[in-house]
Amino acid sequence: MRFSKELYPKIALLKSAYSFTDRAYVHLDADDEYYYVELNAKDGQSAIGADDFANEMIAQCVRHEVYQQTKTLRELLVARAMASTVIQTQPKPTEHDAYNGFLQNEQCANSECEDSLPPDGEDELASQILSDWFEAYGNANA
Repeated sequence: MRFSKELYPKIALLKSAYSFTDRAYVHLDADDEYYYVELNAKDGQSAIGADDFANEMIAQCVRHEVYQQTKTLRELLVARAMASTVIQTQPKPTEHDAYNGFLQNEQCANSECEDSLPPDGEDELASQILSDWFEAYGNANA
C-alpha cells in the first residue's frame, strides 16, 4: 500500500501501523512522495486488508487534526488547573504587619536588599486571575 505524504502526516502513519502490530508484522518505508506499508499477518491471525489500514489512517489523521486544533485549549486548562493548586494566598495585612514592613524598609535603606513585594495592583490582579471560580462564584450544583 502507498499513502501520499501530502495527505497523511507521518504521526498518523505510525499510529495506524502500531494499532496493527498485535495481529501483523508491519513494514514501513518512504520516498519523496509516498509512504509504503506492507502488512504480513502473524501466525494464527487473519490477513489485514488494505481497506482496514486505510480506514485506520483516516481515523488517525482526524485524531491528529483534533489534537492540533485543541492543543492551546488543553494547555490553558492544564495550566489553570496547576496554577490554582500552587497559589498561596496572603492574609490581609494588619497594623502589626505594616509596622514590620516599615522596619524592614528601614533596614533595607541601610543595605542593598530588594523589596520582595510586587508593584501595586499586580498581587491583586494575580489573585483575581488565579482564584478558584467556585470560590468566587459558588457551585450551582451544590
